[in-house]
Amino acid sequence: MLSLILAFFLATLLYKNQITALAEKQLIVSGKQIIQSYQQSQTDDLEGLAQDAGLLLNYRVQIYDDKGEAVRPQGVNNQKLIMTKDQIQFVLNGGVYRGEPHGTPNKGAPEGLIIGLPFKVNNSSYALFIKPDISEITKQFGQLLRTVLIIVLIIGSLFIAIAARYLVKPLRQLTEATRKLAKGDFSVHVQSKRKDEIGILTTSINDMAQELGRLDQMRQDFVANVSHEIQSPLTSIKGFSKALQNKALDEVKRIHYLTIIEEESERLSRLSENLLKLSSLQYEHHPFHPHYYRLDEQLRGVLIACEPLWASKQLQIDLELGEVSIQGDEDQLNQVWLNLIHNSIKFTPDKGVISIKLKAKSSNAIVTLTDSGMGIPAEELDDIFKPFYKVDKARSDSSGGSGLGLSIVKRIVDIHQGDIEVVSPPEGGTSIILKLPLEGKM
Repeated sequence: MLSLILAFFLATLLYKNQITALAEKQLIVSGKQIIQSYQQSQTDDLEGLAQDAGLLLNYRVQIYDDKGEAVRPQGVNNQKLIMTKDQIQFVLNGGVYRGEPHGTPNKGAPEGLIIGLPFKVNNSSYALFIKPDISEITKQFGQLLRTVLIIVLIIGSLFIAIAARYLVKPLRQLTEATRKLAKGDFSVHVQSKRKDEIGILTTSINDMAQELGRLDQMRQDFVANVSHEIQSPLTSIKGFSKALQNKALDEVKRIHYLTIIEEESERLSRLSENLLKLSSLQYEHHPFHPHYYRLDEQLRGVLIACEPLWASKQLQIDLELGEVSIQGDEDQLNQVWLNLIHNSIKFTPDKGVISIKLKAKSSNAIVTLTDSGMGIPAEELDDIFKPFYKVDKARSDSSGGSGLGLSIVKRIVDIHQGDIEVVSPPEGGTSIILKLPLEGKM
């Protein structure tokens, strides 16, 4: 409504200006026609001329003689057009006057417009002033414009109501969907075939619901896995603790049971430590202390530290390490190499082969670790970095694995803005390709 009110005043102003311009042009033409008709009629009756022209054209016509005296006023209501001496003299001198009569209250309005034209009769100069009487036309134009705008308002309101209904219906559906999401129901799905902003918003909410559902399922699985990982050693500790209460137990069995309790306690300790480490790494402000160091020397050091493990299985270690220096957190990356090498040793059969290669390419350090183990099924490659995920659950449980090692590796690599890829061909063996930027983030 505000826009229509503004449009009314702007349109009125615009069309009044146009009407004024057209009226001015028409007045000049009409004035010249009056003068031409008088000159062709060979009459000296100026008063009759003014009266006939005023009545015929619905104009006010006033003629002034060369002395500035007004010929008897003629035209509509016999109202005299009062002009100043300067205005009259300007026309008598041959000028064409465009303006308003003396004392016009509404400046710039079409009904205030007046045109003055000079002409001669028997070598005497006269000034012809013409003023249109278009107040009724202007009034009708205003009424017409108001009527048109009211019609536009009614039709526009109808279309707005229809459009609002078209817009509000999906918004109500989206509101209901968000309420369900707030209550924890992530199965919501809003149907929409629209391609506009509402359609994009609907797609975004559906994607958000799906992602929240996936995260909620991951949370539930995480809690279940933690409970399972904790419950298993606790059950063993509880069972063997009760067995130790048997006074008839011989020394060999007592030492065996105590050894199992110690191993299960260490397993719980490692699980707790890994959980805390993973939680800390996922925290945005986890401590990060990068500096330049030799990556090849770090890999050799980690491999030497793991020697008792790979030597006990008589594994063959092939090293091909170029001299590469990177900028990174040495302690965090040390954990990466320990986890990856431990996994390779764990899943490589006796007398198998483990190959570690390091080279610099472009702006990355590329570490490739390959073992000759049984490999990983192709359908499970995308899941191995999830917390508590185990490819071979039976072997992992027997070897004390919790399924957190690769999750920690992935998080540390992400912190270093690197990339990790796992390749496992059908014939067996697994290759882990890890890329780290030579210039890490500071």
